[in-house]
Amino acid sequence: MPQQPDRKKTITFWIVFLVIFGIMNVMIYKRFIQKEVNEVGYNFFMKLIDEKKISEAALSSTQIVFKDKEGNIYKTGLMEDAALYERLYKSGAEFGAEIETPMNPILYYFLTFGIQILLLIILWRFMFKRIAKRSGDDPDMMSFSLGGGRGKGTGRIYVKSKNDVRFKDVAGEEEAKELLSEIVNYLHEPEKYTEIGATLPKGALLVGPPGTGKTMLAKAVAGEAEVPFFSISGSEFVQMFVGMGAAKVRDLFKQAKEKAPCIIFIDEIDAIGKKRDASLTTNDEREQTLNQLLSEMDGFEGNTGVVILAATNRPESLDPALLRPGRFDRRIPVELPDLKGRIDILKVHAKKIRISENVDFDTIAKTASGASGAQLANIVNEAALRAVREGRKVVQQDDMMESVEVVIAGYQKKNKILTNKEKLVVSYHEVGHALVAAMQTQSAPVTKITIIPRTSGALGYTMQVDEDERNLMTKTEILNKVSTLAGGRAAEELIFNEITTGASNDIEQATKLARAMVTRFGMSEEFDMVAMEVVTNQYLGGDTSLACAPETQTKIDRMVVEIVKTQHEKAKEILQQNLQKLHEIAKHLYENETITGEEFMEILNSSENTLLTNPEV
Repeated sequence: MPQQPDRKKTITFWIVFLVIFGIMNVMIYKRFIQKEVNEVGYNFFMKLIDEKKISEAALSSTQIVFKDKEGNIYKTGLMEDAALYERLYKSGAEFGAEIETPMNPILYYFLTFGIQILLLIILWRFMFKRIAKRSGDDPDMMSFSLGGGRGKGTGRIYVKSKNDVRFKDVAGEEEAKELLSEIVNYLHEPEKYTEIGATLPKGALLVGPPGTGKTMLAKAVAGEAEVPFFSISGSEFVQMFVGMGAAKVRDLFKQAKEKAPCIIFIDEIDAIGKKRDASLTTNDEREQTLNQLLSEMDGFEGNTGVVILAATNRPESLDPALLRPGRFDRRIPVELPDLKGRIDILKVHAKKIRISENVDFDTIAKTASGASGAQLANIVNEAALRAVREGRKVVQQDDMMESVEVVIAGYQKKNKILTNKEKLVVSYHEVGHALVAAMQTQSAPVTKITIIPRTSGALGYTMQVDEDERNLMTKTEILNKVSTLAGGRAAEELIFNEITTGASNDIEQATKLARAMVTRFGMSEEFDMVAMEVVTNQYLGGDTSLACAPETQTKIDRMVVEIVKTQHEKAKEILQQNLQKLHEIAKHLYENETITGEEFMEILNSSENTLLTNPEV
């Protein structure tokens, strides 16, 4: 274990320091105390009594300690003197009490300041370890220095510990684990690959959205490989002083070569690996750092056993020279998990809590469609917290389902009070969504409708969950989705002859879908299969930018408006044809605030006719 020698050195240092400190303290104590209490003869004591210069005197069975009126302290041996007390009394001295001798100044400062400082240091170290564990940092990571002088930075070198992350602890990314396992095998048994002439990949780039487990995979590689693992963030290379970042890169690779075989992990590599262009001068610090990184990756001798792992969620911003074969040989996608992956991730995190045996992970995974690994971990933790709040010792299915809604829509705002009119409007709005979705053949089934406000700002929402995992959407499905989004506003228009601001998010999503049909999916007859829009930052929200002439943009706007308008009219027609059911379901929702998908379908398929009457309608 590389960490043990450092611990021994630290302990030895503190022992030596305390011994030297104690010896010096004793020497200083003797020096100060012995000089302050002066030993004199009994005749000197008698002389001061006669001159009435003694202020205090303390008599014991063997000696007399006395203080003159100037504050000096003396001591002398005790002689047989029957008239001693009378002479002391006549001289005006106080006697019989113990005289306080001055404390050693060094000891005084040590007791008043030193102990407190030591306690603060101990407390700080204890708190640092606690914070490191809570934040996910491994306390079994040692620091290593990169660069010297100004701009000195610190990274971490991973050492084996009891809490190693292994591939079995990372679920939902089987393809990524398979590709990384080959690197681990190469580090364990390089001769199997060199016999056939294969060379070790110099670098692997982990690419994917935030929260998908890129850093966790890198830790798992370290745990499986059991080789030195250097971990550093790309931002730590960026310095104000020109040349410091390049020096850090040189230092990092120098240490890595000395400890080969080993792994270097650079998180958020886009901080130093952005594309070089004309806006960067030759003296730019980031460009110099990138050039040094490219040089070091090229300078590896064959089969040195140094592998670079890097993570980013902005691969399109990286310099092409960094991505070419021979530097980052492999690009490993770490995507959002599919249905099976979500189930596996939920089960991995569920092992850390006490959970009921009847929890259906399949249903939870379907409800949490599109969630990342980090969000799924948060869902499990929120379920455990809810169980504690409810006074239960085991997490149940209801806790898990509610935690999904907490992560998606936020916590319930129990103190948010809606007026009867607002509650009525929201009821019809949400039922409008659900009814339009239910009356279309290629729409996901409704699983829940609620009008309980959430911290995300939603006054209510309608949840739809597909029975199976969907990877493709047809044109009909997208149009049906736009109709469903327009269902809330259509219900308001039909029932209240008025519209509200409650449809703002629906309008935004419907417009986005309609525009994507025209500009990206090639679903318009006029433009056919021509892309009019380019997606940027694919893993960070998918921002888009139009790539067409202004005249074409005008046409696109007209087509988008026409699509949304047509589906809005379709939604109103569906609701008009099922107006009785709209009233029935809205009445039930108004009274109960939340209804399940089964209750919704039961009312929809029933033959009873019940109108929701309210004086404010």
